[in-house]
Amino acid sequence: MCPGKGISGKVDKEIIKKLEEGYRKVHDSRHCKSLLKKYLTESTFDKLKKLKTKYGSTLWEVIQSGVMDLDSSVGVYAPDPDAYIIFADLFDPIISDYHEGFKKTDNQPEKDFGDLNKFIDLDPRGEFIVSTRVRCARSIETYPFNPSLTEPEYLRMENDVSYTLQTLTGEYKGKYYPLVNMKTTIRKKLAEDHFLFKEEDRLLKAPSTYRFWPIGRGIFHNTDKTFLVWCNEEDHLRIISMQMGGNLGAVYKRLVGGTFRCYQNQTV
Repeated sequence: MCPGKGISGKVDKEIIKKLEEGYRKVHDSRHCKSLLKKYLTESTFDKLKKLKTKYGSTLWEVIQSGVMDLDSSVGVYAPDPDAYIIFADLFDPIISDYHEGFKKTDNQPEKDFGDLNKFIDLDPRGEFIVSTRVRCARSIETYPFNPSLTEPEYLRMENDVSYTLQTLTGEYKGKYYPLVNMKTTIRKKLAEDHFLFKEEDRLLKAPSTYRFWPIGRGIFHNTDKTFLVWCNEEDHLRIISMQMGGNLGAVYKRLVGGTFRCYQNQTV
């Protein structure tokens, strides 16, 4: 597939109808100030409305959150990696605007975590900082994002992710807790530890991020509860390192080490 070309002429008539109604709804609203409204011009809309990604996502999956929640500041959601290419005429100016001028021609930073030794304990006497948390998100190749994931894909990804996480050793050794059929006692404990995530964000619900909930979702944490991984909350993986106090260096090193170990042990 040529970049930006997409699969033309394959979008269902009902989707086209929803798109046209959604386009009018956004542009007719005096209260809508989203970047979607700003950059989805009539010419851009006409160019993109009949395209599909290789995962089968349409422009509707991209803009539905902005159509349903007119108070959204952005109003778009990428349903899969290919969407950034196929619908680039919409995504590129929005990304540039949101990130204050970062264009697709600009260089991304190097794919490393920098010099780990530059991060130190910011509060060695424990006078000011209660706790420190650093997190990152990762997407798994070959899978679309949550709005376009099928139920079998959710299950397959969770199976591979949970297996990988439970092969971790040392300070990262822990247990994976699937949300499906989770015992009340476990749910209560995870909630008390502030580890539990829920399907309560309307801005995530609108783009179908919570499809098939709670299938394919789960939480992993190590024995010391300083290293966590969320599976399919919003991103495929949300990797978190945390501990009491202000030792940013220790927290960041744990995050980097855990991320690399997940990569080395992966089965997906």
